[in-house]
Amino acid sequence: KYIELYVTKVNPMKTPQVAGALLDADCGEDFVRTLILSVRGMCPAEALVEACESRNRLKLLQPWLEARVNEGVQEPAVHNALMKVYVDMNNKPEHHLAENMYYDSKVVGEYCEKRDPHLAFTVYKRGKCDDELIELTNKNGLFKQQARYLVERQDLAVWEKVLHNDNKYKRDLVDQVVQTALPETKSADVVSITVKAFIAADLPNELIELLDKLVLHGTSDDFKNNKNLQNLLLLTAIKADPERVMDYINRLSNYDAPDIANIAVGAELYEEALVIFKKHGFHAEAAKVLLEYIGAIERAVDFADKVNTPEVWTMLATAQLKQGSVKEAVAAYIKADDATNFQAVIEATPAAGAWAELASFLVMARKKVKDSNIDSTLLYAYAKCENYVALEEFISAPNVAQIQGIGDRCYNESMYEAAKVLFTSNSNWSRLASCLVHLTEYQQAVDAARKANSARTWKEVNAACVEATEFRLAQICAMFIIINPDELESLINTYEQHGFFDEVIALMESGLNLERAHMGIFTELGILYAKYRPEKLMEHIKLFWSKLNIRKLLHSCEEGHHWEELVFLYTHYDEFDNACMTMIKHPAVAFEHVKFKETIAKVTNSEVYYKAISFYLEYSPTLLVDMLTVVISHLDHVRVVLQMRKAKLLYLVKEYLLKVQSENIKEVNDALYELYVEDEDHAALAKAIDMFSNFDQIEMAKKCEAHELLQFRRIAAKLYMNNERYVQSIELSKGDQDWTTAIQTTSDSGKQELAETLIAFFVKEKNKACFASTLFTCYELLRPDVVMEIAWRNGLTDYAMPFMIQSMRHLTAKVEELGKTTTKIEVKAEQEKKQAEEASIMSYADPSMAAYNGNALTVYGAQMGGGMGMGGGMPQQPQYGGGMGGGYGQQQQGYGQGY
Repeated sequence: KYIELYVTKVNPMKTPQVAGALLDADCGEDFVRTLILSVRGMCPAEALVEACESRNRLKLLQPWLEARVNEGVQEPAVHNALMKVYVDMNNKPEHHLAENMYYDSKVVGEYCEKRDPHLAFTVYKRGKCDDELIELTNKNGLFKQQARYLVERQDLAVWEKVLHNDNKYKRDLVDQVVQTALPETKSADVVSITVKAFIAADLPNELIELLDKLVLHGTSDDFKNNKNLQNLLLLTAIKADPERVMDYINRLSNYDAPDIANIAVGAELYEEALVIFKKHGFHAEAAKVLLEYIGAIERAVDFADKVNTPEVWTMLATAQLKQGSVKEAVAAYIKADDATNFQAVIEATPAAGAWAELASFLVMARKKVKDSNIDSTLLYAYAKCENYVALEEFISAPNVAQIQGIGDRCYNESMYEAAKVLFTSNSNWSRLASCLVHLTEYQQAVDAARKANSARTWKEVNAACVEATEFRLAQICAMFIIINPDELESLINTYEQHGFFDEVIALMESGLNLERAHMGIFTELGILYAKYRPEKLMEHIKLFWSKLNIRKLLHSCEEGHHWEELVFLYTHYDEFDNACMTMIKHPAVAFEHVKFKETIAKVTNSEVYYKAISFYLEYSPTLLVDMLTVVISHLDHVRVVLQMRKAKLLYLVKEYLLKVQSENIKEVNDALYELYVEDEDHAALAKAIDMFSNFDQIEMAKKCEAHELLQFRRIAAKLYMNNERYVQSIELSKGDQDWTTAIQTTSDSGKQELAETLIAFFVKEKNKACFASTLFTCYELLRPDVVMEIAWRNGLTDYAMPFMIQSMRHLTAKVEELGKTTTKIEVKAEQEKKQAEEASIMSYADPSMAAYNGNALTVYGAQMGGGMGMGGGMPQQPQYGGGMGGGYGQQQQGYGQGY
């Protein structure tokens, strides 16, 4: 009772555990059954079923499970357990399994597998448990049931699983499908799904077996006459078993013949396709198979004779045309009375050379098609056959042929007679002239060219006449050509290629008199003179230089080495640089001094000047200065000097250097002064260094110092002095006994040591006069004590006395000035002291505060008057000690009176 109260009142959810414990304790099943029934639907069904099933006591739950089902419970666990009970009790299990809709098929099916596979199949089939059903039937050999299930299931995905190559039971299943499942069905849809599954699984042989049984050996007329199944049977046989295709074709009739035949062609079953087309009356398709796939032209001919239709004849003709049997193809086209493929016939004829046959075909084609290509080709066929009578008749009759195009074609293929007829009828005088040239009818060609009046025609006829040495006719043509500048060069090339130089020169000379003579004629004649008649070139250039294309003629003159003419052309073409360079490079025939001077003055490239200098140094050095004078304003004088130094010929340009010395250029001055030294022109050198000082003075001084002439050494001393090298200048003057210069240099140096050294030198040399002169000149540099000592020691007191007197006078003046300065300082100090005392008495500790006190005393030096002996000046600031004025006032007594 306590247990019953617990599960019914306290915790019904623990009923499964309580029931399990009671069963484990060997409690009576009736008590447990009664206990569970008392709980009713309050306990969890799934847990309760598991507790009982795990102890193999599921049957005791039957009353409780049936009560729950009667209450309308749809919980799968309840129904699963009840179905298991019925299966175990064999209580109409098939009925209950079929009627109950709420149990889990997988769970119940798995439970039934070991007890009754057929019941398990029923359960799996009911729940569409495909994988479990397939495994069950495979395991128990139920292939017939499996086949029926798959056919009824109509699911391609399931079919794919069972028809996979890994399935070892696939053959058994297929046999049951073919023998049992499909023959039993009456639905075309079921058959269709099965066939698709076989196709997807790539089982062609099995599919053939299946379809053969349904279509050829089946009992249902619906399947026997089903077009789709017949099509499928043929297609599968084509793919998998080609040897059976012919038999099926003969036995079947309700299929899509064109489609099946085309598929057979794709599978290279040409004979089968041919039979299908013939059987169903598709003659054109049958002919196509014979011609394109089987390649039996002879059989095709027999077939065409048999059916005798234009379409087949046309196909046969096309095939023969591709094969190269042009004559047979033309005959077939005529039988077909078909001109639609005339273009292919026209294109195939030239290779076969069947021009006569082509003409016959085109005559037939003209009656059906009005096309310019047909007429044009017929015209060409007549020309190839040399049937000029038919050709002229055709041209005279109405036609749409392209006469010009056929004429050009005949001309290009050297059929000049036919081209002559065509161009004459078309009034194409230009092409007619070309034909006449090839037929060597030159006079008629000239007449035709005159009618054509085009430069190209004149050129062509002219070239032919030149080649044939018909110079009179050639000149007639050439006179119409040379007036066109664009054609002139090609005309001249025609004569030159054949070596007719005199004839072309005569032609160009006659062209000078034409009214339309242009620059090209004059230029090309000049070029011809340069090549073949150089003796006439200069005269021609001088007469017609304004009418020449100078740039073009320059090239010819340069190639022909006509340097004089080249210089003339450069000069008149304003290319003065090139003119000068040509004269420099080829002086033997092109140089002339006067002309060179006139030309070089106009050049723009400065490099030409310096190349000209090198040229004159080598070729005509005496005229160099004359040339330099012309371009003196354009030259870099430094570069000229360097160039002349390098050549060691500076003396040649002395006159030029004098002209440019006014610019005071260092290199020019150096060069010119070197020339003065070499020429011993000391007067010019002395004058020049005073006027132009931009030169290397030290270097020049060294050169002059070593010179043997006294004048140059004096110049060297002067240069040393100018560059503050006083010691060297003085020593040089001493060496030359130039005492005046030595004394003056010492004075200019401003150096005490040099002055004392110099007087010591004069004392040593006993030169009393120079000693005295030095004292006078270098007075500011000498110390009185030193002079007095030297004079006393050497008995030169009398000579030194003027110096000493002057020194004492300067000393006295300095002392007086010092006394004055000292007095002023003392007076100022006393005044500052007095002002400080007054500020202290008035309690102004800071004198600057007076500026802010109205009672303060402000003292201005300028207002205190002369009673105090102070001069006027700027007012002093209070912080400097009071009101003393600026300035130092009058001289104080007692200073300066006793000296």
